[in-house]
Amino acid sequence: MSEIIGYARVSSTGQSYEVQKEKLEASGCTKVFREKRSGTQAATRQELQRALEYVREGDTFVATRLDRVARSLSDLLNIANRLKGKGVALRVLDQNIDTSNSEGRLQFHLLGAFAEFENEIRRERQADGIAKAQSKGVRFGRKAALSEEQRATIRRLREEEGFTVPQLMERFSVGRTTIYRALGVNT
Repeated sequence: MSEIIGYARVSSTGQSYEVQKEKLEASGCTKVFREKRSGTQAATRQELQRALEYVREGDTFVATRLDRVARSLSDLLNIANRLKGKGVALRVLDQNIDTSNSEGRLQFHLLGAFAEFENEIRRERQADGIAKAQSKGVRFGRKAALSEEQRATIRRLREEEGFTVPQLMERFSVGRTTIYRALGVNT
């Protein structure tokens, strides 16, 4: 007996499964796999992999949107091919895609290509924004544990007064790696 299997994914803690769950249940899903995970790599999403293992020939795999299943066209095509190889149809509710027919397969490929294009544009804009911010002196990442003056003091104490690494760690309240970086030693 064939089943309708749902997959729901949210990418951050502030998002809720509820809207996806309601749509999936309304479409007849008897089982819903769900996870809270970024969508960049399908192979790292355990619930998606479990869902893909679970489906059998004649089943239908349902998601609310293509971007809930994959973020890249190559991932999307791999998943679609895996489902097709198992004799499983893919249905995407919000984009009205159903790969059990030729029109649905065409629409699937077109929307997948547009979704990947949109992600690439977003990445380019983000990279441009980061580059612009850096050119204005904005620094990203964690604040440096030591100032340049403190690093110079560490080098002086080590060379002139023979301080050991543990003594320097205690004096400056930092870890071993930070001291080695200040000394210019590769760890």
